[in-house]
Amino acid sequence: MARRNGGFVGQDGLDAPDPPTGITPTKGDAQVSVAFTAPSDVGTSAITGFVVQVSTNDTAYSAGSNTGTSSPIVVSSLTNGTAATAKVWAINAYGTSAPSDASASFTPSDISSTSGYILGKVEGIEFWNITSTGNSADFGDLREVRGTNTGYSDFLAFSSNATQGLISGWGSNVTGGDSIEKLTLSSKGNSSDFGNLTQTSAQGNGAVANSTRAIHAIGYTDSFASSNSIEYMTFGSSGNSTDFGNLSAVASLGAGAGSSTRGIFFAINFNTITDVIDYVTIGSAGNSTDFGNLIRGRNGVGACSSTTRALCTGGTGGSGNLNFINDIDYVTIASAGNATDFGDLTVARRYTDSCSSTIRATTANGGASGSTTNVIDYVTIATTGNATDFGDLLETRLSGSCSSNCHGGLS
Repeated sequence: MARRNGGFVGQDGLDAPDPPTGITPTKGDAQVSVAFTAPSDVGTSAITGFVVQVSTNDTAYSAGSNTGTSSPIVVSSLTNGTAATAKVWAINAYGTSAPSDASASFTPSDISSTSGYILGKVEGIEFWNITSTGNSADFGDLREVRGTNTGYSDFLAFSSNATQGLISGWGSNVTGGDSIEKLTLSSKGNSSDFGNLTQTSAQGNGAVANSTRAIHAIGYTDSFASSNSIEYMTFGSSGNSTDFGNLSAVASLGAGAGSSTRGIFFAINFNTITDVIDYVTIGSAGNSTDFGNLIRGRNGVGACSSTTRALCTGGTGGSGNLNFINDIDYVTIASAGNATDFGDLTVARRYTDSCSSTIRATTANGGASGSTTNVIDYVTIATTGNATDFGDLLETRLSGSCSSNCHGGLS
């Protein structure tokens, strides 16, 4: 039998397996899950196990290790924020293979690849893992306070891809601003400057995004002049926004969600009750097109999506903005038409904020009857029905904005 790729060969000519291939790490909280393909040439006898070792310098594979009998194998007790690579060895009764090629670099983090983020009302940013349940945790702070702590005028446009979030709307404390902030989603920390909008935005009307482009609705300006403008930015390329087009109506107190090709804007109008739904093609600048109508008119809504379905959550539908709504509507993103009833939130509320993975939607904060709420709800997007309690925010927020690193626009 020919000598294997560095596998041990004993004096009796019996030899170890070839090394595993296809080493694929998936980072976690102080850990990594390492997937691999077992070698086709197992040596003289069957493979009895595998060992994974981790290196933080691509040389000494001793920062962590674990054994197992199949792929994947989890290596724990790693240091969050420290980049590493992994190698895998195969073992049989006659020895251990040569090491596999090193994996791509990964950085363990307590920020999962299925995280939702909320900001606004105060400078604090919070996050949670959408695939589990539980309370939110502190992430960092906005570069500047946007909106007021006493009012509710901090409706921000917040969009994201898998690695970066972009925030616009409401400048320092009470005035409209043209600044755009960026947030690195993979590690806790504060936002930083990205660029500027072409005009001030005092009350954004939500945002849509795919993996490369973010589109933000202006809402209205710091002088409370109405605007139906929408502008776009390119993730990863700091700089000022560019005009995209116009929504069909003046935009304020609505929300956006969508797929990788189409963005849906819900409840677009100027601080009034409306059932209007518009859409844009994210890759092609231009004015929005009528999509359909919500089941009933409202504003102060949240929105999120899978790859095929977009949800519109909560809002207010009465005079004086005091008729709190627990409605969840949905539309099929690829097919223009009116919304369909999905179910109800656990708490009727206005100024909700929603974000999602491609499977699960979460809705947080808002104004409930007589108070604000810190409740986070969730639903499974593919299955209609009422929401279930997820956990609580650290801070009660009347309004703000949500996004995630795993929404339907990224697939």
